[in-house]
Amino acid sequence: MPVLSPTWTDERIELLKQHFEAGLSCREIAADIGVSRNAVIGKLSRLNLTRGRTVDDRKVQDRSSAPARVRAVPRLQYEMLATIYGETDAPAVTGPIDEANRCSLLELAENRCRWPISTPGAEDFCFCGNSAPDGQSYCAGHSRLAYRPNSRARMMRG
Repeated sequence: MPVLSPTWTDERIELLKQHFEAGLSCREIAADIGVSRNAVIGKLSRLNLTRGRTVDDRKVQDRSSAPARVRAVPRLQYEMLATIYGETDAPAVTGPIDEANRCSLLELAENRCRWPISTPGAEDFCFCGNSAPDGQSYCAGHSRLAYRPNSRARMMRG
């Protein structure tokens, strides 16, 4: 029967600590030590070694000439989420649900409502197809149904 050697020898643990203090990423540490990235992450956790920021955060700060890229949240999505979580007095999204624009999966475009109508596989299955503003998934009427304020809180209490 083969003898298994321990993954974390004293030498590997010392290398792990040195590389961690030097600011190397978990991927770089793993490549140098000869273990998986997940093994490095697990061992760092067990040793209670954590960083306040990731290496990527420091790289963004070091590039002071290049602006940091922040993912913008579309205005309509922000308003819906703010309404749901009560961060603003903005009214809930309103609008009629028109049945004239229903479409099949093949006709579904980026700016059309993806609200399913009927049961998938049924002969009459289709999608709403109304105009979906600002790259949203649903039209204003179906957004009102999909993003109901406090629906999660009601489910937890019920």
